[in-house]
Amino acid sequence: MKPAAFDYYRPATVAETVGLLAELREDAAVLAGGMTLGPMLNLRMVCPRAVIDISRMDALRTISLGGNVLATGSAVVQGDALQSEVVRREVPLLALALPFVGHFQTRNRGTLGGSVAHADPSAEIPLCLVVTGGSVLLRSRKRERRVKAADFFVGALTTERQPDEIILALEWPRAPADASHAFDEIAQRNGDFAIAAAACQLRLDRCDRITALSLGLGGVESRPVAIDVGRFIGQPLPEILSALADHASASVDPMEDHAASAEFRRSLARTLVRRVVEKAHADARTRRGVVQ
Repeated sequence: MKPAAFDYYRPATVAETVGLLAELREDAAVLAGGMTLGPMLNLRMVCPRAVIDISRMDALRTISLGGNVLATGSAVVQGDALQSEVVRREVPLLALALPFVGHFQTRNRGTLGGSVAHADPSAEIPLCLVVTGGSVLLRSRKRERRVKAADFFVGALTTERQPDEIILALEWPRAPADASHAFDEIAQRNGDFAIAAAACQLRLDRCDRITALSLGLGGVESRPVAIDVGRFIGQPLPEILSALADHASASVDPMEDHAASAEFRRSLARTLVRRVVEKAHADARTRRGVVQ
């Protein structure tokens, strides 16, 4: 099957883009990398009246540091982010997750902003944005606004972005120098959509007590979920690891589909949480010179 006919626009500026979106609204689809939109057009799962191509807009392909935030333009290609030294240094969790995103070929076309805009429950980039406490910067013809990632994702393929808005950038808080990170997922095959994924950012004192922890799950519910871990702060990690994994798996309301039952996803959540926290713990000990 081939796409239904549509008008094609390739604006040169953000101002031109939001002008088109203000006029077309729900009748327009924004094309960044096209790794999701392309197949959806071919299968006629979406039939927009117009496609707005932002893939070659230099203003949306920048990676920049400002204060305590690393901003990645919405059209930054995943493969470029994976090779970026500043991303590896300032947002280690994203660098760890990107190799799990699709395949080498798709990462050379897919974009960071496209993944966030599409909001697939299994997507790795939205999960990392939630766990790091990041935000989505949006612009319309009338205003510019910033939405916390935890509030941006509403459900499967549904976000807070309005039809007249474009995602300008993703804003990632710079990781603390003493933080450790880990990401892992389980899929049927390498590069497939994750049945479940987990990510964490962890800080420990020299006695292995948790001083800060951000933990999230993807692919389990209809959007990335941040786990409330407040009661574990200040406790020795080795002693509460099992309780933390049990708490995380009990905190979610897993979905059920052809890939997995709800209870299987809950079991995967428990396993993955334990796995990523153990990895982050091992990294923390290695970096401070503790022999394992």
